[in-house]
Amino acid sequence: MFLRKIVFTLLVAMMATSVNAQEKGKAQNYKLGLVGFYNLENLFDTVNDPNKNDEEFLPEGKNAWNTEKYTTKLHHMAYAISTIGTCDDDKIKSPDGLAVLGLSEMENRKVLEDLVAQPEIADRNYQIIHYDSPDRRGVDVALIYNPKYFKVTNVKKYRFVCPGQPNFISRDQLVVTGMFDDEEMSFIVMHWPSRYGGEKRSLPGRVAAASICRHITDSILSEKPDAKVIMMGDYNDYPTNKSIIEYLGAKGKVSEMQKGDYFNPMWKMHQNGEGTSYYRDVKGVLDQMIITPALLKDENDPFATYQMMKPMVHSKEFLKQHGGRYNGYPWRSFAGGVWLGGYSDHFPVYLVLLKKAE
Repeated sequence: MFLRKIVFTLLVAMMATSVNAQEKGKAQNYKLGLVGFYNLENLFDTVNDPNKNDEEFLPEGKNAWNTEKYTTKLHHMAYAISTIGTCDDDKIKSPDGLAVLGLSEMENRKVLEDLVAQPEIADRNYQIIHYDSPDRRGVDVALIYNPKYFKVTNVKKYRFVCPGQPNFISRDQLVVTGMFDDEEMSFIVMHWPSRYGGEKRSLPGRVAAASICRHITDSILSEKPDAKVIMMGDYNDYPTNKSIIEYLGAKGKVSEMQKGDYFNPMWKMHQNGEGTSYYRDVKGVLDQMIITPALLKDENDPFATYQMMKPMVHSKEFLKQHGGRYNGYPWRSFAGGVWLGGYSDHFPVYLVLLKKAE
């Protein structure tokens, strides 16, 4: 079976047990698929690349980046990935973890090859899709996937362009389409421009990124109106910001969606005070996974096809800093040139997808 079948109870709150349950009085088998996104916070190697702005991540650089730190970083990233949707305390979990994972803030393909080869996740045989972006900091976006669960049929990248600012350079947007089990699904992996210089001053960059993503998704839907698309990334804006609501057209309530709108399942999390990162000490959901309507639960025939069951923030205690001013913040690898030995300044996020098994 392509995705393992699971049996569990669908409760009113959509929580699940791991085995043996019923839906409306009778047993029901389901296929479970997990799709995630993780900002790796500057996964750089220790080798100088004249085409990358990697000076801070060299042995003689600001961060005194060396093989020991790089190796620790790789193990930490791999361990974090290995625990997404597999922890004993997860109410919904898959023994095989993530089928698809979007990534941001890595220097090159080589660091991704080193990452997927780590013992924590090596047995998943993750395959890599990556292109170098022209980003000034030298970081890219990428997607890794388990070929048992996802078969790639098409890959394309879109160059970032900001109208009126030809010298504004940022990350490409990566589009990967394939067969998720027996259903076609597309993933757009993004890392929108930062808030450097202030939210208002930097907004045009994120508006431009939103417009590109909107164009990509609209193009997919124009060919296949019921296409299943997951837009994932570090948006550097919150679900309530103009770039996402107005320019991308992602709404947080199904009742407010109009024709052509997308759904942002992370909106409610943000409103409830959850967070994936802290920006200037403000906790919020910057890492989001936005979906096209075809992935919404069909009340007339729930989970007849792959539909979103729920979004999750993977904010386990081992990923947090404990004590001091930054208690509860994501435990970073380093800050201000000081090695902290943590993971990332972002928590991973993922979607639980569910489908009835025959």
